[in-house]
Amino acid sequence: MFMCLAIPAKIISLQGEKAQVDFGQGVLRVVNVSLVEPKLGDYVLVHAGYAIQLLEEKEALETLSIWKDVLASAGE
Repeated sequence: MFMCLAIPAKIISLQGEKAQVDFGQGVLRVVNVSLVEPKLGDYVLVHAGYAIQLLEEKEALETLSIWKDVLASAGE
């Protein structure tokens, strides 16, 4: 069985079909945004280097908080 994960990130810069996103805590990556129409400051759901969906800020922040808790408990 395979498990696919998508993580919320905030768009911090846009250039054509590429955007630099912030996953939080200083984790920055460049992703392809050709599947969505984001604006600077939007939150997107990122899977395999692609932004696959726009997210409301509240939903994105709740999901990031859950991920933070999961990762913290995994380190115990």
